[in-house]
Amino acid sequence: MTRVSTALKLAYAALAAVDTALSASSKPARHHARRFTKPLLLPTLAASFATDPRARRSPLRRTTLAGQAAGWVGDVALLGDDPRHFALGASAFATGHAAYISGLLAQRDPDASPAKPAAVAAAWAVGAPRTLLAAYRTAPALAPVLAGYSAVLSGTAAAATVLGPQIPADARRATVAGAGLFLLSDSILGLRKFVLADPPAWMEGAVMATYTGAQFLLAEGAARAGVPDADPSVDGA
Repeated sequence: MTRVSTALKLAYAALAAVDTALSASSKPARHHARRFTKPLLLPTLAASFATDPRARRSPLRRTTLAGQAAGWVGDVALLGDDPRHFALGASAFATGHAAYISGLLAQRDPDASPAKPAAVAAAWAVGAPRTLLAAYRTAPALAPVLAGYSAVLSGTAAAATVLGPQIPADARRATVAGAGLFLLSDSILGLRKFVLADPPAWMEGAVMATYTGAQFLLAEGAARAGVPDADPSVDGA
C-alpha cells in the first residue's frame, strides 16, 4: 500500500470520526458543520482505494468506484431534510448498491449454497415490513422508494455471501462484514426516521458510525480482492 493511499485512508477515518460526532450532537450548529465534512467522506475513500496498488488488479475495482460515486450523491442529498432529498438519496444509494451487486455477482461461486442468500432474504422479509409500514404512514410517497432501496441493499448482502474461491478469504470476510454493517446502518436509520416518534440524537451518530465503517470495509474487501491468496506481496509495491 502506498503512502498516498495510507494517508488518504487515515484522512477518511478522521473525517468519519468528526462527522459521526457532529451527527450525534443535538446542537443545530454542529449539524450545519456537516455540510463541510460529509461531502468529503466518499471522495477521500475513493481516492484511497484508487491509489491502492492492490485495487489496480481487483476485479471489483470499477464497480466499487461506481458505487462510491453514487454513494457520494446520496450523502450530499441526505444533508437536506425535505422528502425529495430523501428520495434522491435513497435512489442514489440504490444505484450504488446495484453497482456493488453487479461486481459481486460476476465473482460468485457457481457451486455456492443458496442457504446464506436465503437467510438474508428472510431477514429482510421479517424486518423490513415494520419500517415500510411506518414510512407509509408518515410519508406515503417515500414508502415505495424505501422498499426498493432496502431490497437492493439486501441484495448486496446476499451477493457478498456467495463470492467464489478466486476472491481471497480475507477479501470475502471484509465484504460480508461491510454489507452486513450497511444493513445495520440503514435499519437504525429507518427506526430513527420513521418508527420512533422522538429518537435520541445519538442514533444519527450510530447511523454514521456504521455507515462509514461499512463503506470502508466494502472498499477494503475490493482492494484485497486484487491480491491472490498465494501472492506474498500483500502490501503491494
